[in-house]
Amino acid sequence: MVAAYIDEFIMFCVGLWMTAVGLGYLVLPGNPATQPAWVSKLAGHFKWMGPLLLFIAIVLAVAS
Repeated sequence: MVAAYIDEFIMFCVGLWMTAVGLGYLVLPGNPATQPAWVSKLAGHFKWMGPLLLFIAIVLAVAS
């Protein structure tokens, strides 16, 4: 039971981080000039993946 809450808490934190990166509040670690192009493309998808992960974490927390 406690493990489920820990899993949901981690999902919630990662969802917050993904949303912040996707919206530009945080930058990805590393030097942006040396990162491949797919990294910035992936970070652009964080705009919708982060809130989706937040939603899933909240639904799982309420369901358990």
